[in-house]
Amino acid sequence: MNMNQKIFLTSSILITIIALVLTSYTLTDSQPSNKLKIVTTFYPITYLTQQIGGDYVEITQLMPNNTDIHSWEPSVSHIRAAEEANLIFYNGAGADHWVEEDILPALKNSNNKLIVKTTQNLNLTQNCEPNHPTDDHQHDLYDPHTWISPYMAKQQAENIYNTLITTNPQHENYYTKNWHHLKQQLEQIDTTYLQELSNTDKNTIFVSHEAFGYLALRYGFTQHGVIGLSADQQPSITTIKNIVNTMQEHQTYTLYFDPVYSDKYLQTIKTEVQTKTGQPVTILKLYLMTGPIDGLDYLEQMQTNLTNLQTGLKTTYKVK
Repeated sequence: MNMNQKIFLTSSILITIIALVLTSYTLTDSQPSNKLKIVTTFYPITYLTQQIGGDYVEITQLMPNNTDIHSWEPSVSHIRAAEEANLIFYNGAGADHWVEEDILPALKNSNNKLIVKTTQNLNLTQNCEPNHPTDDHQHDLYDPHTWISPYMAKQQAENIYNTLITTNPQHENYYTKNWHHLKQQLEQIDTTYLQELSNTDKNTIFVSHEAFGYLALRYGFTQHGVIGLSADQQPSITTIKNIVNTMQEHQTYTLYFDPVYSDKYLQTIKTEVQTKTGQPVTILKLYLMTGPIDGLDYLEQMQTNLTNLQTGLKTTYKVK
């Protein structure tokens, strides 16, 4: 074989290989995705959906991580994303009320998709002091912070699981395996909460944002908040004074805040309590779990909340 023949043969082989690669790429690139297109409203719902759906779901989360759920509003691009989805998962109970008020009414093909309120059929706690009792909107009637409780979150996750196996039955075994793993994790955390908080020295916590009602109800303590269920409220001077007095009455010297929000009100309370009692006041974190933070994901924040609750509910004080 002369040199020209070798060059020709080598070139032909290279061209064939390149053509095969390009053809393979084109076919792969043009294949429609077999993943369910799912829109979720915010991080906890995204986390639960991803843990169950895994490789067979494509999730678009509307609200950025670690954003105040009470004041966020969707844009046209969020409505467009919902329009293109097969499924929409949202929390409900008033947390992401803008789904029902702004997004769903704007959808053109809402009949062609499944819209799931993950708190459907859950035993919700009523808000005793709704912010707008005469408002036509009903989103302030319940405590919306269900996902903070592992017990409630497990029920929400089950609603997600049931929807996925109904909508996408060909992957039921895959979803079921993932669901059982997630269920086991949440049940273990719930069991640990029940065990570790069943015999504490204290039974009251003081928080910057009164978002831990479902934890308090299940695990046997009460919460006092500087502000109520909505994190965008501003506490009055009277409220701060009442918290200081109540902490003194309960001889409880731990305050909790979520790091997404400012702790300036707690710093004021800390100074006042320390001045009045001579007791050191500790400020600890209780996560609202609206996004990864401090290097912790959703379940890790649940576990850290338990550790910090144990510390606060078992805090001793110096006898003067």
